[in-house]
Amino acid sequence: MAYNILVVDDSETVRAVIAKALAISGVEVGTLFQAGNGVKALEALRREWVDLVLADINMPVMGGVRLVEEMKADEALRGTPVVIISTEGSATRIAELREKGISGFLRKPFAPEELKRIVDSLLGEGKPHG
Repeated sequence: MAYNILVVDDSETVRAVIAKALAISGVEVGTLFQAGNGVKALEALRREWVDLVLADINMPVMGGVRLVEEMKADEALRGTPVVIISTEGSATRIAELREKGISGFLRKPFAPEELKRIVDSLLGEGKPHG
């Protein structure tokens, strides 16, 4: 099954690296949406069907933490899993993000296999979507 994935990062290069990692890992992607900040991500989420969000923490306009908060406050979006991909990865920070409702965390840099493992664990066969 192909998944619609939204990649949210203010770096176009990082978004391209994540897209390439998805392709290399063998994750079946239907449509890959991209956004440079949380505001643009929310616009895309309200306009398109997205199975999974891969987001950075630190971005201008609206960062990843605020994006997660906004998604959890929106009944239509709260069930969409969010994986944070960031260089910031202290145990305290990850615990804070999990309390806010993230579904997973990957530290940059990451291997494509790690990305596939987390996508499969969240969206694999028999998992609820949306």
